[in-house]
Amino acid sequence: MKLIQSFSVDHMRIVPGIFTSRVDHLGDYTVTTYDIRLKRPNREPVIDVAAMHSLEHIIATYLRNDPDWKDEVIYWGPMGCLTGFYLILKGSRTPQEIYALILSAFKFAADAREVPGTTAQSCGYYRMHNLEMARWYAAEFSDYLKANADNSAVFEYPKTERLVTDDGQHFFDS
Repeated sequence: MKLIQSFSVDHMRIVPGIFTSRVDHLGDYTVTTYDIRLKRPNREPVIDVAAMHSLEHIIATYLRNDPDWKDEVIYWGPMGCLTGFYLILKGSRTPQEIYALILSAFKFAADAREVPGTTAQSCGYYRMHNLEMARWYAAEFSDYLKANADNSAVFEYPKTERLVTDDGQHFFDS
């Protein structure tokens, strides 16, 4: 079975940042999935589940209300590994081109005074939110992005090196 693209990223070398995960051409449309990575996988604690849920609500609401971007946003949601989020946008832009959007979204979350959509009618698990921790993670990430705006490592995936046999099979270390 062919390895999916996100599994070719070296998760031991990736740093927090904004990365292009994949670009899909769907007929006349192009959509791009971005990896918005807040934590270094396998080397630091993951994001608290309730805070992750709150960040999902706050930033999804922000993105879908931004006058310049709301019509471009297809999806914002957490990674299963709880180290970041996926953002899917119409079109194809570089991570540097969405830097200002991501920075402003996380600054907004750092200053949030409420989590939108937290009633039993509007949320699948409305009791699982943590605004204070969400604000802390958002401030940490926005400060990090500002401090590393000129660091190419926060915009370019480190790739794993995999031995490929003559017949195209991938070799994996055990």
